[in-house]
Amino acid sequence: MTTTSKDAANVPEVLRYTAFSEDPHGGNPAGVVLDASGLDEAAMLAVAAGLGYSESAFLTAPPPELAGEPGRAFTIRYFSPKAEVPFCGHATVATAVALAERNGPGEMLFATRAGTVPVTVTAEPGGGLRATLTSVEPRVEEISGEHLAEALAALCWPEGDLDPALPPRIAFAGARHLVLGAGSRERLARLSYDFERLAALMDALGLTTVQLVWRASETVFHVRDPFPVGGVVEDPATGAAAAAFGAYARELALVPAESVLTLHQGEDMGRPGVLTVTLRAGDPRVRVSGAGARIPD
Repeated sequence: MTTTSKDAANVPEVLRYTAFSEDPHGGNPAGVVLDASGLDEAAMLAVAAGLGYSESAFLTAPPPELAGEPGRAFTIRYFSPKAEVPFCGHATVATAVALAERNGPGEMLFATRAGTVPVTVTAEPGGGLRATLTSVEPRVEEISGEHLAEALAALCWPEGDLDPALPPRIAFAGARHLVLGAGSRERLARLSYDFERLAALMDALGLTTVQLVWRASETVFHVRDPFPVGGVVEDPATGAAAAAFGAYARELALVPAESVLTLHQGEDMGRPGVLTVTLRAGDPRVRVSGAGARIPD
């Protein structure tokens, strides 16, 4: 379902935006429904499945505690082609850019299943829009040796291909992600995994993606995110995982508490995108920002 106007069957307006790129052919595409008030869960899932993007976002009226922000506060839900997810960063950025094009840049509040996520949209000097989301409070936890071994087996990664300087962890900043460090850029580029086996492990651990990371420099990283639980092989640019990775990097003291990190994602898929992760000393939340653009019909 890719319509962009309502028809006689009362199909909602479904917009298409990319996040973390100014180029419609880069970044991560998302479906955006700015008025999903007439849709139930089954209908939202059907829209998401019809689009086939890793996630689509659906807006309805804000909860009572946010109702004092008319036109700037919303309830937002996210669906992959297979299921609802608690939080999606790229669809949040895409939605915020779509709203800003209609209502102007500024502050917004999104009530997600993971908690309230503030977003700021600013106009760039070149005329584009940039959105910055602030995550819910993150956390980082260990992964058992048994589960790590199963993840590596599903990915077809020998343990020796891991970067010992990036210890495996599960990180959360609205959704759970397994962070694994690749020992080389070549290892990261070779992604061929057992779809069903990895999906089964991710379901068992409640994971949204696996965040595969190669460190290029002190603050620059290349990442890839297998997403079999969402029904797609790989997510092109993953804001929720970027926020989780920021929390991970800070928790393990891999970067200073006050840092700005650059994550490159999508290059190996032909959809390059750039995610900026900002860490502030004294504030546990993580900020993720990037550009967004309308995908032409």
